[in-house]
Amino acid sequence: MKQINITSSATVYSNLGELSTEDQMLMNKAIEARRNAYAPYSKFHVGAALLLDNGEIVLGNNQENAAYPSGMCAERVAIWQAGSLFPGVKIKKLAISASSTITKVDKPIGPCGACRQTLSEYEINQKEPFPVIFMGEVGEIVKTPSLLSLLPFSFDSSYL
Repeated sequence: MKQINITSSATVYSNLGELSTEDQMLMNKAIEARRNAYAPYSKFHVGAALLLDNGEIVLGNNQENAAYPSGMCAERVAIWQAGSLFPGVKIKKLAISASSTITKVDKPIGPCGACRQTLSEYEINQKEPFPVIFMGEVGEIVKTPSLLSLLPFSFDSSYL
């Protein structure tokens, strides 16, 4: 038997003003996307913005459905749209922002497990990590160096 330690690093920023100009711009796009989310049931709005290697920005937001769980998360809406519109173009970074009409979201909200798995497929396939920047509506912002840093022991095609 052996024990291993898994560590992950992230940078925590106190506000948007501490981010680089490019990261601020991308997060503002995620905030814009969040405002267009269709979340009449959960009242929890999420926006995602992907910056691609070709300079394009692809947006996504959560889309709920009365036949729960038929809805879709913002991150998967964005990543699948990027894959459809720009196949083979690398992802440079991802920004995510969440808010609620019920309560103030003041903690960084990272991608759910299903989104982490889906996003990991793209990071693994492009053979290059992409940073993930996430926040709530207000408060601190977290930036990780890669999606896979959020998903140790990820499942990929090498297991098939």
